[in-house]
Amino acid sequence: MLIGRRRFSFDMPLMLIALALTAIGIVMIFSSSGYIAGDKYGQPFHFMIQQLIGAGAGLAAIIVLVSIKKSFFLEPVFIYGLLGLTVFMLMLCFLMPTVAKTNRWLILPGFRFQPSELAKISLILFLAAYCEKKKERINEWKVLAVPAAVLGIIVILILMEPDFGTAVLVFALGAMMLFMARLKLRYFLAIGLVAVLVFAFTLFRSDYRVERVQSFLSVEKDVLDRGYQVNQSKLALGSGGVIGVGLGQSTQKLYFLPYAHTDFIYSILGEELGLIGTTGGLLLFMLLLWRGLKIGFAAPGPKYKMIAAGLTLAIVIQALLNMTVVLGLGPAKGIPLPFVSYGRSSLLCTLAAVGIILHISQRKTGTVR
Repeated sequence: MLIGRRRFSFDMPLMLIALALTAIGIVMIFSSSGYIAGDKYGQPFHFMIQQLIGAGAGLAAIIVLVSIKKSFFLEPVFIYGLLGLTVFMLMLCFLMPTVAKTNRWLILPGFRFQPSELAKISLILFLAAYCEKKKERINEWKVLAVPAAVLGIIVILILMEPDFGTAVLVFALGAMMLFMARLKLRYFLAIGLVAVLVFAFTLFRSDYRVERVQSFLSVEKDVLDRGYQVNQSKLALGSGGVIGVGLGQSTQKLYFLPYAHTDFIYSILGEELGLIGTTGGLLLFMLLLWRGLKIGFAAPGPKYKMIAAGLTLAIVIQALLNMTVVLGLGPAKGIPLPFVSYGRSSLLCTLAAVGIILHISQRKTGTVR
């Protein structure tokens, strides 16, 4: 099969959706963090400027990916190199200074990066390439042991940071990729059982994680302690009504709602722009899901299909997980809202993932010209 490429024929709707979500994020980050940034740094634009830097780097990655002729991200050297780099950076985090009692970041002068964001991309690329290469034998234990070990190493390193929510998300993405590779049910059950035991052990050995679950199950009983954050989030959403209190007019961002510009920025979106704003944000993610999966279905080869679908689902599933927490439908996980929450690492990696999908959208089966 010959695969041709129509230069700059990438999926424009997907590009516009990504740009719209990024723009919404920059506006909402300034709105939700301006007061805190001014109080803490003496510069209300601090967080917005940092997000603009991440957006610039991410858009540069998209330009490179849609411009380059060769699908370099399918090359074994790149795939295994990126995977090795990801694992190395995850381990290197434990030598870095702790931030809020965690080791999630590489911290260098003028530079801070969260490797777990890159882990989502590197894992999807690796599993797509490996499972396609071994597709005839993927249901043999010897063959399955390699992706299972890689997935296990990455998940355990993220759990050790600790970052329970991201570890669960990464495992779910890995399981999803193996499902697309047509792994048999009995192997899923075996891998799933091991994962449940590991996650349960990690959950119950940490008091604060148990408290998060308890606060989710009985949030109304302790709104001033364990249920405080979710309760404040609901107050923000409720006060917004249908049309919101107005852009920049949120009161919950004034130190009432913790992490207003990161994990709970969707609450501020609902408070300031109301149901119209939150529904619009959800609709954009659903449109992204539609375009990404459409590109995956139309892709010319199994690896392209798996990568496009995997990266699309990685973005949308993370968005839905964030929204469930904000709405009080799930325990707090510390997972940001893609494109919108503050975080240069998250935005850069999310835009790079979109760039890969856009690159794939230019690939067509036929004669190479």
